[in-house]
Amino acid sequence: MKYPDNIIEIGSFLPDYMGFIFWEKSARYFDGVIPNLPKSIKKVGVFVNERTEVILAKTNKHDLQAIQLHGHESVAFCQELKNKIDPKIDIIKVFSVDDSFDFEELKPFETVCDYFLFDTKGKLPGGNGTTFNWKVLEKYPSSKPFFLSGGIGIDEMGAINEISKTNLPLYAIDVNSKFEIEPGLKNIQLCKDALQYVSTDNKIKK
Repeated sequence: MKYPDNIIEIGSFLPDYMGFIFWEKSARYFDGVIPNLPKSIKKVGVFVNERTEVILAKTNKHDLQAIQLHGHESVAFCQELKNKIDPKIDIIKVFSVDDSFDFEELKPFETVCDYFLFDTKGKLPGGNGTTFNWKVLEKYPSSKPFFLSGGIGIDEMGAINEISKTNLPLYAIDVNSKFEIEPGLKNIQLCKDALQYVSTDNKIKK
């Protein structure tokens, strides 16, 4: 999210999370003031290979409830951040996935983050607008809940609902580029439609 009026309007739909990108190279880079939002919405700060001090400062400034680490952050870095940050703030560690992704990479991160997020491996850390082969999730060896990201649009909602019926701990979906008019500006109707596609009786947050 990037534009105040758009943030407020999307916020009226009460998504569980709302993301703000603090990576300066992104077209969605957020450098403003987050408007007042309903307390049920968790504000997520997205960072890419950022220093701990910067993450802590942005977290305090914007009253973030979750941190999304979208770079090559190490286990040691995640542990340092976990030690310094309010324990009520969720840490989401992102992994870029393709057909050859080795889920063994996740094991060392189990104790230093609250959630994993699986995005499509591409040229950019995120926002590549394409899905990866979700069949690889069948190899997921962990019980840690995860976010699913990468090129998710209305056409993918049916498949996501099917995944939610399996034993996979799919916790949330991360929608972005396919719901935009331009980077950081969400299409109101598409977002509203997406929330209607996510069944109210399943476990997926949005």
